[in-house]
Amino acid sequence: MNSTFSVHEFLDDDSETFTYVVADNATSYAVIIDPVLDFDYKSGRTDTRSAKRVLHWIERQNLTVKWILETHAHADHLSAASFICDKVGGKIGIGEHITEVQDTFKSIFNLEASFLPNGSQFDRLFKHGDRLQVGDMTIRIMHTPGHTPADLAYIINEQAAFVGDTIFMPDVGTARCDFPGGDANTLYDSIQTLFSLPDSTDIYVCHDYPTEGRDHQFKTQINQQKQHNIHVNDTMSKADFVALRQKRDATLAMPRLILPSIQVNIRAGKMPDAEDNGTVYLKIPINLL
Repeated sequence: MNSTFSVHEFLDDDSETFTYVVADNATSYAVIIDPVLDFDYKSGRTDTRSAKRVLHWIERQNLTVKWILETHAHADHLSAASFICDKVGGKIGIGEHITEVQDTFKSIFNLEASFLPNGSQFDRLFKHGDRLQVGDMTIRIMHTPGHTPADLAYIINEQAAFVGDTIFMPDVGTARCDFPGGDANTLYDSIQTLFSLPDSTDIYVCHDYPTEGRDHQFKTQINQQKQHNIHVNDTMSKADFVALRQKRDATLAMPRLILPSIQVNIRAGKMPDAEDNGTVYLKIPINLL
């Protein structure tokens, strides 16, 4: 608990994703960061139970949602941003470089001509250094590319950083960089920008993949990352990090939900338009990725 704002986390066990509700204590205005839409790949069915769990908590706390903030276009879960916006309002924001991601995946999926890779699906595209005021919370935007070109961290009142997939708990390490537009050199530089925050800054991760002997965790601090992160820390050179990251990425399988999730997430959590039979379809490119 913070004297100015409070943070409540929700873990989606299926994708090991944390959704956060950050509430301004003075006004009861809130932002939601990285909400999850449940999706069963085998049946192609969506479900809103994870999003409804967040909405029920917001209702009990009498919060007013002002923004739904995405740290990037996720490859491991579908976004519930559109569903939440329809239920409780608020605007949807993401980094301005989402247009690069949209352009790449419009080509990969051969999306319909009406899909414009210009970010217009979102209410606001944030630039590095932008500030967003929500009650007494000042949210500073930090561009942290490397995992994807569009990753952001949201720095609230210079006390808490919501870092998406850029960095994980210290015993897990850092994000992969082998997606289109990803780059290990760039990720190292982004992490150094994060490490320029005060050592006491709280770090809220988007995912946790617990090592043996511990449960899921969602919060660490800058000083803990600098000292103990297994991939990047005060003793790790850029060249060593890049070599480690690239070697590890070469062994990783594609995320289970990357094909459906990217198609939805570059649309701000909306599905493609239904076809002439009234059914919505997502595409699977064969032998391309």
